[in-house]
Amino acid sequence: MYLPRSLISKLYTHLQNTRHPLSPPVLILVALEPDSLCACRILTRLLKHDYIPHKIQPVAGYSDLEKAGTELVVPMMESQGGSGGVVVCLGVGGMVDLGPLLKLEPDGEENTYSGVEVWVIDAHRPWNLGNVFGGFPLDPATDTSNSYQSRSPGGVVGGQIGRGYQAGKGGIVVFDDGDIEEDLAAERDAYLALVDMPDIDEDLDDLGLSEDDEEEERDSVRQDTTRAGQKRKSWSDGHDDESSDDEDRPRQRRRSNSSSPIPSSPRPRQRGLISLRDPDLNFSSDAIEPPSAAQPPPAPSARALRRKLLRMRRDNESILHQYYKMGSSFAEPISSMMYSLASELGREDNDLLWLTIVGVTSMELYGKSSAGIAAALRGSDRGRPTGWMGVRGARLRQLLRDEVRRLNPPEVTNGRVAAENTGVIPTTARNPEDTAIRLSPEPRFLLIRHWSLYDSMLHSPYLFSRLKTWSETGIKRLHKLLAKMGVSLAQCKQSYTHMDMMLKRELRAKLLKYGSLYNLDEMVPAVDTDGKDRAGAKDGWGFVRSWGWRATLSAQDVGVVIGALLEVGKHAQVTDVVYPGSQVSREVEDDAEYLAQGEEWVSRFWEAYDALEDIDALKAGLSTAQFLHRAIYRTGTSLINKKQIKHLRAFRMCVVKDGPDVGLFTHPAALTKLSLWIGEALAEQEREAHGKLSHGGRGTPLVVASLNEKRGVYIVVGTGGGGGPDTTFLNREAAKKRRDEKEAKIKAKEESRHAKQKIREDKRAARRAAGQQDDDDEDLETESEGSDASESDDESEDGDAEQTKGYGLNKFGSAFQEVVSETNARVRIDSFEHCVVEVKKEDLGGFLESLSMKAVVG
Repeated sequence: MYLPRSLISKLYTHLQNTRHPLSPPVLILVALEPDSLCACRILTRLLKHDYIPHKIQPVAGYSDLEKAGTELVVPMMESQGGSGGVVVCLGVGGMVDLGPLLKLEPDGEENTYSGVEVWVIDAHRPWNLGNVFGGFPLDPATDTSNSYQSRSPGGVVGGQIGRGYQAGKGGIVVFDDGDIEEDLAAERDAYLALVDMPDIDEDLDDLGLSEDDEEEERDSVRQDTTRAGQKRKSWSDGHDDESSDDEDRPRQRRRSNSSSPIPSSPRPRQRGLISLRDPDLNFSSDAIEPPSAAQPPPAPSARALRRKLLRMRRDNESILHQYYKMGSSFAEPISSMMYSLASELGREDNDLLWLTIVGVTSMELYGKSSAGIAAALRGSDRGRPTGWMGVRGARLRQLLRDEVRRLNPPEVTNGRVAAENTGVIPTTARNPEDTAIRLSPEPRFLLIRHWSLYDSMLHSPYLFSRLKTWSETGIKRLHKLLAKMGVSLAQCKQSYTHMDMMLKRELRAKLLKYGSLYNLDEMVPAVDTDGKDRAGAKDGWGFVRSWGWRATLSAQDVGVVIGALLEVGKHAQVTDVVYPGSQVSREVEDDAEYLAQGEEWVSRFWEAYDALEDIDALKAGLSTAQFLHRAIYRTGTSLINKKQIKHLRAFRMCVVKDGPDVGLFTHPAALTKLSLWIGEALAEQEREAHGKLSHGGRGTPLVVASLNEKRGVYIVVGTGGGGGPDTTFLNREAAKKRRDEKEAKIKAKEESRHAKQKIREDKRAARRAAGQQDDDDEDLETESEGSDASESDDESEDGDAEQTKGYGLNKFGSAFQEVVSETNARVRIDSFEHCVVEVKKEDLGGFLESLSMKAVVG
């Protein structure tokens, strides 16, 4: 079930009113990434304020999530001797069926959840529809209420929680950021129809289907039903793992009194017995009353009813197939969702706002957009805001800027209001106690306050792609830009904070003046022709916060440091160690090494968690961030200069397997940053060579693999090319256009029908007046056939238009799963980012060859 955005504080308010010192602690399961970490900090601040005990459990992947369910969630169930309670999933579980994974729905038992309520707050898409429209304990079946809908808890209608809902019985609650209500109407209707649809025996002879047709249909269902999100596959499981195959399907409710296996069709799991003669379904002939006793219409046969039911089931299954096959994307950052909760409770302050800004900024750093993980699309070729999250991202950033102004009033000096920042990048606080958040015209440089201007520009992915700084020519181009700006190499290579003050004041104006000569129009926030930002909106401006004289950092600086602490660790000591032993022994020890790696990542989580509220720990992490980005620059430069990026059929590909920095990229997030770095450069090369991006403006997708020699596996990341369009914006605009066109067509048809009817009536009247017979029946039939054909064409057009849904999304997750099912490649899928997999070293070639034949971007 899902909680609408308008009721976002309902469950937390209930938690406030029902918790007491002896209540079990709230269990918080957190993903190991900056946005979830910031959301966790916001939530724990709220819980501490209300004296609600809580426990934080970092989760590295699906195997960790399943382990947490067994060890932490199951003991909370009342049926297991616990007292119930609340489990909060931050950035985990949105794409997987949480009921069975957390062991909250034991097979064959009606007593599900047992007082455990799971809150799911996740930006990953697509949703698992079983969590969204199901995921609640059903009321007991009676003679009058035995359907799924009639057995839903009070206050839950169509999976949506209303104001009358009473928490406490347990269940899975998805926090809606607005997309479920606006975009998933068709999926909701299809899911609910399948839940209440009875099981039927598909007798081939009775249904008029041949065995070949039936087998082809079932093969199609097995191939198409790939759901983003599944449990970890071990190397020994191979591609015949039946449990993983079941995981690929939407939730399917087993009938409590049936011992037959769950059918392979992608139906939601079904509770309660429903027969073909259920009066609520109106499928039986008994439910159809004749209009008159004199001439009763013939009752449909059982065969006709079964065929109709089968057709309806397949139509609804097709809708769910299309949704899950659409590709992965990201919606509103969960730190923003948690700030909305704090705002509803009246708790917003500067600390929570800063955590939200850092979380939102980190999503952009990792390329998590409405097109999935992809390099940002620069420029205004499409006539709408581009870059991270497109229109939605622009609106969110503007809301944050407005919130900064509201909570941080301008400084007053000698009775006068000080002018807002006019273009200088702030590097120090205003006074020793200054902890305010300010807007700043941040350039697209990296860690500029903590590096030299030269290093900051050299290690910027934006300048890397535009100036081509991987080559000597690109380096000379950078030197020439600095010379035109009047900045000597001696000055720009010293610490930025110690540069000449006049140069720092004029930096923005000079970058705006000379940047256009080098295709750097978005290097700094632009200004309007009158020299002022549009209505004071300060579009493109970033956020900066001071901690007195101790430090001043931008939100991007904090996001980069927190990410580096998660990926590299505080000590930044990474070595590529090769352990002796046979390949067989490596395979035997791989699971243990994988678990050890997960434990290491969890320890890094706590370092990053502490650094968010400890400015000294955050400053200590600056060197780690610089270390990581030097390695990204070196590796990206080497791959491009050595021409190690190959162009396969569906994507470009490169492999990192040697060099001093290869050990750094065994972490998927670090490898993703490298992939985005290279992907943005490739997109810019495509634009320069052809005048536009390939693949319909989306750019060529990129696959980057990095060798983990210690474990004998490759980490593989698949990213989009140039970021794709703002798919949410396009989908909604396309849907609105289709609705308008359809209404116009219906209106035109109605007018045409009335006009033709009037003409026919006039002709009949003329014939009757002349004493002739009415012989235009054949004409009427011909016109009717033409009208039916026209309606069929319209339906076909609507079907084609629906294909635009999901345009540009990252489909690597589905493609990876298809390759696993078709080959013998030993693959582990355990990351919450479904465009990340692990492949055994010996199987990489066959894996990539099979992957090259798949559609990897919508």
